[in-house]
Amino acid sequence: KFLSAIRMIYLKTNSDLEVIRANGIILGQTHAEVAKMIKPGVTTKELDKVAYEFIKDNNSILSFLNYNVSGNKFPASLCISVNDVVVHGIPNNYQLKDGDIVSIDCGVFKNGFHADSAYTYAIGNVNEETLRLLKTTKESLYEGIEQAVLGKRIGDIGFAIQTYSEKLGFTIVRELVGHGVGKSLHEKPEVANYGRRGDGAKLKENMVIAIEPMVNQGKKAIHQENDGWTIRTQDRKPSAHFEHTVAIKKDKADILTTFKFIEEVIAKSEYIVNI
Repeated sequence: KFLSAIRMIYLKTNSDLEVIRANGIILGQTHAEVAKMIKPGVTTKELDKVAYEFIKDNNSILSFLNYNVSGNKFPASLCISVNDVVVHGIPNNYQLKDGDIVSIDCGVFKNGFHADSAYTYAIGNVNEETLRLLKTTKESLYEGIEQAVLGKRIGDIGFAIQTYSEKLGFTIVRELVGHGVGKSLHEKPEVANYGRRGDGAKLKENMVIAIEPMVNQGKKAIHQENDGWTIRTQDRKPSAHFEHTVAIKKDKADILTTFKFIEEVIAKSEYIVNI
């Protein structure tokens, strides 16, 4: 999502992958703790506090808090993006409402490595077209992950995501991309959600990347607000965002983050729609 200042692609060891996987479990549990709180009337700032406390209680560092881009530090633990906010929404006193969608993006740093993931929730009576947007975006994530194997190229991932989303009538944000993950939160390569087969860097075993489709219901155009962070759709139509951190392997990508804990909460929630 954020632009990376790192110019090299770093391959991880198998032991590095296990550290990232362990962080992915803490991250997934953090998402689940936040998901338990999602209901009409709760503020996004309250959700942020839950994540802050849970990550600290697990002796981990918040990847996003004070993340610095050209002197502009991100002021929160989570990026919380509601409805037409694509990414990088700053938690505040906005109270979630029935019919909202909310993307929660979070990162955890522990034992020298980051893990990064995002999930978009539908609250209560969300219209069918917006539910279809969420379902398509989540499915497009796994379409991209299927291409994250040894010998493929970055463009194969973007092509899969773009093709799947656009054939179902949605659009892909161009200016924001996935990225390498490791000792830095944002490393090379950039992982666009659009592209051509066979283009871009060749995928090598134990590369670790964050794949994160950002898909709009309306047009693909976006704009950034004056806070220097919040990105909205230009036509103010909804946008959805799902993300996993994955390692490149020979026959099948190794997904190092998890939605398991989130989906256990959703299954029991009286407020969140199970897509």
